Amino acid sequence: MALIERGNYYLINATDRNEISKYHLEAGIAYWHTTPTDQNKWPYILQLYNKLILIEYSPITALNRTFAFARVYGNKKAIPEAEKLNLTESNYYHELLGYLYSDTDTTEAIEHYEQAIKLTKSKTEKQTLKKEIEQLRKRYVIFGEAYFMF
Repeated sequence: MALIERGNYYLINATDRNEISKYHLEAGIAYWHTTPTDQNKWPYILQLYNKLILIEYSPITALNRTFAFARVYGNKKAIPEAEKLNLTESNYYHELLGYLYSDTDTTEAIEHYEQAIKLTKSKTEKQTLKKEIEQLRKRYVIFGEAYFMF
């Protein structure tokens, strides 16, 4: 905990309040991820990602911003934000959509997780995604368009 406080001290003193670089924003995001788990941190993380995208856009930053958006506004509202990115060749894009759909559309979530499995080269990631699919299938029995929870 002392190291986190020390890092925060240096972060605050590294800004001259007139200029904020992408490094300041990334450090701020990292700082908020070290805070105790509660919902209060996500609006701050989202705000920092919004600024970071304006300074230097990247697809990964946009995906991470969308995850933060989901934590603030809910998965359902984040789905259109994610789909706007249209990063169909990215396994991370499909992983995010699988996660976002997991509470509202099991079939869609599984389809995105399966696409992520096809796109990733990581064996560990493939195993993790297969477990996510198994958990979704255990939670729901699919009959046509109806879902029944157990």
